[in-house]
Amino acid sequence: MTTISVIGCGYLGAVHAAAMASLGHRVIGIDTSTDRVAQLATGVSPFFEPGLDDLLRTGIDNGRLSFSADIADAAAAEVHFICVGTPQVKDGSAADLSFVDAAVASLLPHLQAGAVVAGKSTVPVGTAARLAPLVREAGAELAWNPEFLREGWAVKDTLEPDRLVIGVASDSAGQRAEAVLREVYRTPLEVGTPCIVADYATAELVKVSANAFLATKISFINAMAEIAEVTGADVTVLADAIGHDDRIGRRFLGAGIGFGGGCLPKDIRAFAARAEELGLRDSVGVLRDVDAINLRRREHAVQLVVDELGGSPLGKRVAVLGAAFKPHSDDTRDSPALFAATRLHGLGADVVVTDPRAIDDARNVHPQLAYEADLDTALRDAEVVLLVTEWPEYRYDLDPAHAAKLVARPVIVDARNALNRDAWRAAGWRVRGMGRP
Repeated sequence: MTTISVIGCGYLGAVHAAAMASLGHRVIGIDTSTDRVAQLATGVSPFFEPGLDDLLRTGIDNGRLSFSADIADAAAAEVHFICVGTPQVKDGSAADLSFVDAAVASLLPHLQAGAVVAGKSTVPVGTAARLAPLVREAGAELAWNPEFLREGWAVKDTLEPDRLVIGVASDSAGQRAEAVLREVYRTPLEVGTPCIVADYATAELVKVSANAFLATKISFINAMAEIAEVTGADVTVLADAIGHDDRIGRRFLGAGIGFGGGCLPKDIRAFAARAEELGLRDSVGVLRDVDAINLRRREHAVQLVVDELGGSPLGKRVAVLGAAFKPHSDDTRDSPALFAATRLHGLGADVVVTDPRAIDDARNVHPQLAYEADLDTALRDAEVVLLVTEWPEYRYDLDPAHAAKLVARPVIVDARNALNRDAWRAAGWRVRGMGRP
């Protein structure tokens, strides 16, 4: 059993703390928000993530997991995981490292000799090399251990990762830090989880490179959707066909309104910004195109709704199905759903938004919109329905015949290409997709 502290108990930190406790370690989560600490201490997460509340309660009940707002309470830990946010700066595309720097600075006076500080936050390449001397001067050692969590699957991804990456210095202190982290992750390693040991720069690049590749794959198929719309081709059939090639694969080839959330958009922008700082603007030029295509598809989804309203949305009711950026999450950061809803609202449409989990968070960010938790009520009298977040409640459970009785006009814009179009059309609906005839 290792004594662990987790600095920063937002989405990443809360999941990591609970998961490490479930692996048998003694864990204390540290966060500057006393409200968040108090809520987590009751075994209730401040956000929705399947399975997390059960993990929190189990750890608290067996005494392995606790939370505090006082960084001094982390002093006894042998390993300190840095899990704070790195949002996009307000006046540019770069990552804001102020939370990482503050976390390390506050931790330094409390480090015991031989402790390991393991960064999990997504940072620009070069960050670890800058922080490592500060940590070593305090008698500890820095490692970089990037996270690869998918919202909605974060508990599983932490307990059963598809790989572990450990970035350390190339000396005996680095080797010791690697050994300590291998002990922390003994359970997944014993069942064969691959472990890649690298230098700091490579470990930092792994996460942003993975996100950049996934974003590129999504934007590629959305670029193909733009061509399909002009030529009459069907981008879904196209994706099926090219996805059979093992070198390409079908995953992340779902054309639609594009990606959002707190990772992909800001990470590719921060990656491009860092490359420009290094004098490598041309090396990541594709990422600017990826971002532009992604934003363009959001506008296109809105335009499809406007077209279905005869070119004038003023005063016409639009039901938007989804507020979270993806299903199985209540995260509305950079949500394509809320982009579309606010844009239509700005054009004068009578917009009502529904979502199984994200209404409260959405209302805090966009109070000007109307929200309705009951799906039937949200659909009632709508002239166009816009599906933007592919929750199972909309994709599989919603009966198109029942929905047709509620709306003013049976017209749906499927901005995720998620619906069974034949079933909806058989129930009398006009279905518009993204990149589909």
